[in-house]
Amino acid sequence: METRPLGTTGHDSTVMTFGTIALNWLEQEGANQMVEHVLDYGVNHFDVAPMYGDAELKLGPKLRQHREEIFLGCKTEKRSYEGAWQRLDESLDRLGVEKIDLYQVHGLEYDDELDEITADDGALKAFREAKEEGIIDHIGLTSHSRPDLIIDAIDRIDDLESLMFPLNPVVAGKDDGDHDYEAVLQRANEEDIGTLGIKAFADGSWPDTDELPERDRPFCNWYRPVCDPDEIRERFDFAASQGLTSVVSAGDPKLVTMILEAAADYDGMDEAAQRSLIEASRHDDSPVPEQLHH
Repeated sequence: METRPLGTTGHDSTVMTFGTIALNWLEQEGANQMVEHVLDYGVNHFDVAPMYGDAELKLGPKLRQHREEIFLGCKTEKRSYEGAWQRLDESLDRLGVEKIDLYQVHGLEYDDELDEITADDGALKAFREAKEEGIIDHIGLTSHSRPDLIIDAIDRIDDLESLMFPLNPVVAGKDDGDHDYEAVLQRANEEDIGTLGIKAFADGSWPDTDELPERDRPFCNWYRPVCDPDEIRERFDFAASQGLTSVVSAGDPKLVTMILEAAADYDGMDEAAQRSLIEASRHDDSPVPEQLHH
């Protein structure tokens, strides 16, 4: 599988990152098999978070067995110094490892959150201490919305090494600031910051729960995904062709193999095909900037 440099981290990430929230929906044996399956395709970048149910616990056994093969990204939703340290310690314990390669601020959404994170007693102080102690290697940030705020974070966090944000043809076809992730990607590339794309496979929001209860949704994703193999391949090719470092897989385990196959076969998408896909999706409802998991 193709690899690309993850900014200045010194790591070359596979063009697909495994979104391990998919493990939350499996029993431990199935989770073990899924991790081995993903590794068999050559994927070397895994992403997890304590908010993903039992994903950390489910990942732990095979992560420890294959630790040298896996570049591990984890996250915290905590904004304070104490909260970030506590969540980091909990994740290390649940995963059963001594170090996390990439530790990320999770789901930046509001201006006051960025103020809190970057304050003298904010989460970044904990990140930097953990990096000095060798507990984490790199600092990143994720967001499901607010491209302008992501760019503000780039300006204010001088040791930021990766960004995770939505990118798909629906978003690319929206001509407004709420969806200008192209500007985020351009700025990240200028600063040599690694980029991870989420919601590449989002087809829109689920209907209201009155119309379709959560228990009746055919997929575990927090958004309605594309699920046809050709559509998945098309979506992967589009996202990977935008210049992202890596595309994060969707959260339902039923989709993982199709995404792996698309990633393994990735050979680019020409500009005409990209434009055509954007135009075909331009009037679709956007799955962002709602706060939805990938």
